[in-house]
Amino acid sequence: MTPSVEGSTGVAMVQPKVFIDGEAGTTGLQIYSRLAQREDVTVVSIDPAKRKDVAERARLIDSVDVAILCLPDAAAREVVALVSSPTVKILDASTAHRTDPDWAYGFPELAPGQRKAIAKAHRVSNPGCYPTGFLAAIKPLVASGLIPASFPVTINAISGYSGGGRKLIEVYGEYSGEAEPPYPYGVYGLTFGHKHVQEMHTYSGLAHAPLFLPAVGAFEQGMLVQVPLPLWTLDNPPTGQQLWDVLADYYGAEPFVQVNALGDAGEPRDRKFLDTKTANGTNQVQLFVFANDDTHEALVAARLDNLGKGASGAAVQNMNIMLGLPEQTGLI
Repeated sequence: MTPSVEGSTGVAMVQPKVFIDGEAGTTGLQIYSRLAQREDVTVVSIDPAKRKDVAERARLIDSVDVAILCLPDAAAREVVALVSSPTVKILDASTAHRTDPDWAYGFPELAPGQRKAIAKAHRVSNPGCYPTGFLAAIKPLVASGLIPASFPVTINAISGYSGGGRKLIEVYGEYSGEAEPPYPYGVYGLTFGHKHVQEMHTYSGLAHAPLFLPAVGAFEQGMLVQVPLPLWTLDNPPTGQQLWDVLADYYGAEPFVQVNALGDAGEPRDRKFLDTKTANGTNQVQLFVFANDDTHEALVAARLDNLGKGASGAAVQNMNIMLGLPEQTGLI
């Protein structure tokens, strides 16, 4: 018997069905744990013995209302090509379709109309973790004209090791009991051309791709994305208050974007240090502005849970929108 729930009119409604392709991976497990507690959707699971059976996965995708792909890029493209149902909606958490113009970009807060585009689309790409933080910080400033599109933007960012997937988790897990891990901090992407750069460039409004320097730290979860702004290079540099006002106005009504007071680093540590893990367990992007108007220097930063708003939380938020459910259901 197909499960049903009672709608606001008292009429029984068929519960939407969701299949997570890649349920056993880091992001898939997080999404499953969020959905398994809910009574308004039914999660369809594959026989563990058939997880690599492409035909069986395609059959299950065709049978549900929303399929969430938590797969490597090539596997995501492969299974999408086999889908035949004209009604199934697909949410891809891989990098494969994030800059594809035929796919809606799943960042509801990004721009006016983005939420409606996600709701109408049959193909939605879930944003990357680093791009989520970067775009939340820079997009409004470029759109407002405070930061010109030609501005040479750099990004310094750090993530917990869970962002590197199972292999990196295993590397750090080996040393979890040591007082000091052998790899406390490491910058990577040193040949540039990181896979997130195209996504960042496409949706930022910038004329040139940002220079992106990511790093991994010896902590499991959490992310900090920093965008330093040498405003002295501009003929008419904005003040810190102007930067803050644009962000606060842009996200004023958004439940999952929090703009901290100007110059306030938030908790913990006396509000003087930007820590990486304070947003963990939430679907929040926390934004910060620090500025020295005398020297015309500023820093705009974003803090988020790389497995929350940077992955599984965003996926659940997008799924809610795609199914016409209350957007905040199952999220904090």
